[in-house]
Amino acid sequence: FDFGSSFSDIFEDLFGNFAGGARRGQARGGSARGGDLRYDMEITLEEAYHGKQESIRVTTSATCEACAGSGAEKGTKPVTCPTCHGSGRTRATQGFFTIERTCATCHGSGRIVKDPCKQCAGTGRVRKEKKLAVNIPPGVEDGTRIRLTGEGEAGGQGGPPGDLYIFLSLKKHALFERDGANLHCRVPIAMTTAALGGAIDVPTLSGGKVKVTIPEGTQNGHQFRLRGKGMPALRSTHHGDMYIHVVVETPVKLTRKQKEMLQSFEASSGSGHSPEAEGFFAKIKEFWDDLRE
Repeated sequence: FDFGSSFSDIFEDLFGNFAGGARRGQARGGSARGGDLRYDMEITLEEAYHGKQESIRVTTSATCEACAGSGAEKGTKPVTCPTCHGSGRTRATQGFFTIERTCATCHGSGRIVKDPCKQCAGTGRVRKEKKLAVNIPPGVEDGTRIRLTGEGEAGGQGGPPGDLYIFLSLKKHALFERDGANLHCRVPIAMTTAALGGAIDVPTLSGGKVKVTIPEGTQNGHQFRLRGKGMPALRSTHHGDMYIHVVVETPVKLTRKQKEMLQSFEASSGSGHSPEAEGFFAKIKEFWDDLRE
């Protein structure tokens, strides 16, 4: 046993028969799968609602056409590595142990190129920009990942290509907030509309609008549910709901006459017009009375 051997070499020899079989088989074949690529795409909420087809340009490595990915100049071909005899691995016996390492001559490929291709310098791959069509289905969410199989980096020496992953992010919308398949929208209404009732038109992501009836005495924060007006569920016919959150707006920049009218209304108002406020102040009175006792 050679104490000068590294622990990693010993570990690789002990467990290489179990974990390294696939690696050795790949090395003997002389090819390796290409790497995966990532592409970040930002879309609008409307595009997530309807779905779309987008064209993108990606710069990646492609198989060299001049040498068909072999790395060898046209008319020649790679030869078997004389050091490892095509296995991509070399072995050395040290005492009771046999140490197996990646071949330093061919770097594990099992083959060497004596006359490298001039187009790719013997790598078998060249940089290339390609145009791809990406289909974005309706209902995608922020962080959705779309895989384009075989559109990643080209494999080494004729190996299979990797994949391209499209990561989607959604732009913030001016009107709607998304919660899964549901949509939320804050809609301001006039104080008079809240008190007397009325109707408002609310837009939808489908491109239309919905009329929402406001009953008399609607309070700030009241929520209306519009069934089926939310986002489509991914790869499903189901749609979420849309929730309208009413915001009763206090008038500003009143004229003198308008102020006098409001003061007159306040003076003429009896009990029962503001049930929530009356109930709140009644609880305060009870609280103070309990403290006095």
